[in-house]
Amino acid sequence: MTRDEMKAIVLSFPGVEEGVSYGRPSFKLNGKFFTRLRAEDDSLVLMEVSYDEREMLMEAEPGTFHLTPHYKDYPCVLARIGDLHPGSLKNFLERRFRKVAKKAAVKAWEAAL
Repeated sequence: MTRDEMKAIVLSFPGVEEGVSYGRPSFKLNGKFFTRLRAEDDSLVLMEVSYDEREMLMEAEPGTFHLTPHYKDYPCVLARIGDLHPGSLKNFLERRFRKVAKKAAVKAWEAAL
């Protein structure tokens, strides 16, 4: 997946905007962190990933999923966009969307599917 394809998928969720988190370019929803691209390794920070799922993902697809010491205590995983399947990205972002979007926005989004 290219950066442009990734950006199109991220911005396809209603209300997601480009912003800044901790001084870095990111994507936000309702002022809350949604995801961001790490320039250091061209990876996305994907939230709402349990520690067990993260371990399984890194074991099954080590070329795609990884972690740095900074993120070890957070329920997230890093995914290299060049190796990440667009459908997988949508699924990860859907989890985050359901967590941070307002209930009415989630309902409207589900109705439009």
